[in-house]
Amino acid sequence: MTDTTLLEIKDLHVTYGSGPSAVPAVRGVDLTVESGRKLGIAGESGCGKSTLALALLRLLPASARLSGEILLDGEDVLTMKWGRLRAVRWAGASIVFQGAMHSLNAVHRIGDQIAEPVLLHRRATPAAARSRAGELLEQVGLPAARADAYPHELSGGQRQRVMIAMALACDPRLIVADEPTTALDVMIQAQILRLIEQLVADQGISLLMISHDLAVLSDTCDRLAVMYAGRIVEEGPARTVYDAAEHPYGRALSAAFPRIGDLASRRAPRGLPGDPPDPSALPSGCTFHPRCPVALDSCATDDQELRDAGPDRRAACVRVGSTAPAEVRP
Repeated sequence: MTDTTLLEIKDLHVTYGSGPSAVPAVRGVDLTVESGRKLGIAGESGCGKSTLALALLRLLPASARLSGEILLDGEDVLTMKWGRLRAVRWAGASIVFQGAMHSLNAVHRIGDQIAEPVLLHRRATPAAARSRAGELLEQVGLPAARADAYPHELSGGQRQRVMIAMALACDPRLIVADEPTTALDVMIQAQILRLIEQLVADQGISLLMISHDLAVLSDTCDRLAVMYAGRIVEEGPARTVYDAAEHPYGRALSAAFPRIGDLASRRAPRGLPGDPPDPSALPSGCTFHPRCPVALDSCATDDQELRDAGPDRRAACVRVGSTAPAEVRP
């Protein structure tokens, strides 16, 4: 871990259940987030993105078994005592959960919900915590008077702004945003993303953002990691991975999203056939090989580790560094 590294994940494994019925959700993930930097994690539903996010602050159910290291400012979250872990949540790192309507308490005013972590972690007076809630609402673009509103009185975009305000309540050094624009229309999505970018830049906060949308992540984050079947299959500078992925899965994800100019060139987005594998019955070899349009015979038997794929890039594909054609077929 360097002086500028805030979060370092080493060989993280998350398994639900035990024995023959154990389901591996995250398998040997290694990632680093530098102070003040933004890392995006992309992948289809079921690839382990949200499990990884929840594991960072040990928010998974008791049935989940974790191994490896999650170093936050040099301290291993997985070995922290309860009191220290409780202090790290909110103040060290906080999470913007997926689906703001289900994350807010429907019977409490939003001002009280934002003030709660301030009361608990900053030991502020009720008046000071309430004042801080109003400041945070204004910081995310809502009037302080909305502190008296209930969640059902707000739109989806406003509720997501409340979740961001809550995440900022104790001035964390890292924010984990799990699909922060889920179920929002395109215009509101853009507003929320710009808000997150501005807050991160203004306050020097590190960001780990999770999404299935490579375009959003490439526009918001400095680096991008592509996840498939519980593992990182590619990592590198965000725009480079989006424009010229080395792993066939990364290229397929990129090809699935429309881009400006596609209409003029009559190039339609291409979907990826098939479905992600069942985590309880993963295929042998490279887990992507049943869907891979450029798989070799060896891919069905030989698993692939991340390898050097260029300046500051890694990819887990046998074709990395190969001169064989590797274009994804339509």
